[in-house]
Amino acid sequence: PGARGAAGKMAAPMSGGSRALEPGAAPYGNFPNYSRFHPPEGRVSLLPGGLLGSLFPAAARPLLGLDVGCNSGELSVALYRHLLGLQESKGSLDQPAAGKDLNLLCCDIDPVLIERAQQCSPFPASISFANLDIMDSSAREPFLSSYLGRFGRSAFDIGFCMSVTMWIHLNHGDSGLMEFLSFLSSLCKYLLIEPQPWKCYRAAARRLRKLGRNDFDHFRSLAINGDMAERITQILTKDCGMELVCCFGSTSWDRSLLLFKSNGSNHEGRESSEQEQ
Repeated sequence: PGARGAAGKMAAPMSGGSRALEPGAAPYGNFPNYSRFHPPEGRVSLLPGGLLGSLFPAAARPLLGLDVGCNSGELSVALYRHLLGLQESKGSLDQPAAGKDLNLLCCDIDPVLIERAQQCSPFPASISFANLDIMDSSAREPFLSSYLGRFGRSAFDIGFCMSVTMWIHLNHGDSGLMEFLSFLSSLCKYLLIEPQPWKCYRAAARRLRKLGRNDFDHFRSLAINGDMAERITQILTKDCGMELVCCFGSTSWDRSLLLFKSNGSNHEGRESSEQEQ
């Protein structure tokens, strides 16, 4: 995403027909046709096959994944297929076996997009879509804990945050971005993140102004700016106890795919106690 759904207070429904579909009318990145202008293959093709096997050689299955800001789910499904080596042509026949390997929880702030994702999902047993404002701690804590609890777990194996950080940042400011990254890193052993570059911030602000809407509350006061991949890497490594494992390169629209690993004891302790149970 210049926009997969991100965060903030719920957007008021737009009145009027086509105006609701203008890109600038998606202040949380909840564009209705996002995957048409940033197709999933652009990201997925950068990820090596067999990635889950190399990251989790001996972990108990199913692995648990969290996709934050999933929009209408096209990229979530493409990631799922790619990570499990499923071919596009094979439908739900693979599902029981696939579900034993990976369960993916995908959330977005936009209920309409989530409804569309639920209706179109080829893997309803192993990919769950949920309407959730990830920045609302009173909603996210019980919801995510309950999901993890179904598997007797307290953390996700891998989190995906694909072109979502800008929307969190624009709607919640520097402190919101820091809090979001801190929360994700505490909840995920690995984190695959695709930060939007600074030029996307300027473009998003410009679109909003063109529509005669107010500017993003925080845009002019952001002190975290410039090379956003670098800044986000600094926050995750210096403040959040993660290490950068690798960069899988950049998409054709100039966004880096960065993989981080938690080096904190926050997951290690949980793991050993889970294995003893």
